[in-house]
Amino acid sequence: MHNVIELKNIDKVYGSVIKTQVLNDISLSFEEGTFNSIIGASGSGKSTLLNIMGTLDKPSSGEIYINGIRTDKMKKNQLAELRNKTIGFIFQFHYLLPEFTALENVLMPYMIGNSKPSKEIIKRADELLDLVGLSKVKNNLATNMSGGQQQRTAIARALINNPKIVLADEPTGNLDSESTENIYKLLRDINEKMKTTFIVITHDNRIAEKADRIIEIKDGKITMDTSKENLAIGL
Repeated sequence: MHNVIELKNIDKVYGSVIKTQVLNDISLSFEEGTFNSIIGASGSGKSTLLNIMGTLDKPSSGEIYINGIRTDKMKKNQLAELRNKTIGFIFQFHYLLPEFTALENVLMPYMIGNSKPSKEIIKRADELLDLVGLSKVKNNLATNMSGGQQQRTAIARALINNPKIVLADEPTGNLDSESTENIYKLLRDINEKMKTTFIVITHDNRIAEKADRIIEIKDGKITMDTSKENLAIGL
């Protein structure tokens, strides 16, 4: 198994006069095809860490490798291209474009690099909408879908470019417990079927416990890093 993401001695400091250290010497790697959760209180640094892994933010120091390529020194346009092809994002808020249908929203990341969707890519979008259980509402405008359906659309959108990595920041933060359960089951299914690597930030311990590995962050430092095998022994 090779590492799809590797972080070496990552520090993140905000501010020049009053400095706030958000991440403190973090070294982490994630193996291909694994399902990982990151937990921690609000303000612990977990979203900053996810943004740095997703190349949306740069570390103050340290090195980041995605698929063996060092990204912390890359130029903006190179990063945008790498991000669009390699990483899918799912956020707490779905960020769908309200004036477009579910299908059109799913096609958006593909449209960034291509003017017109091909028959193949539309077929892929249809298959993804089927996978997330939305075939019947694929032509509904985003505003005419429930919260759970909108979040499922966002998941299909995150997968359209067939990313190796999906980064999810509190993806069920706005959903009720039944929708939360269904969304996580769906993420696990995708992880198993497509061998996509998932890194999920959550404050919900029931969800964290479903992962192969749980990493806890406190005050910008890793305070726990446990994989399923170790958990089983611990029990």
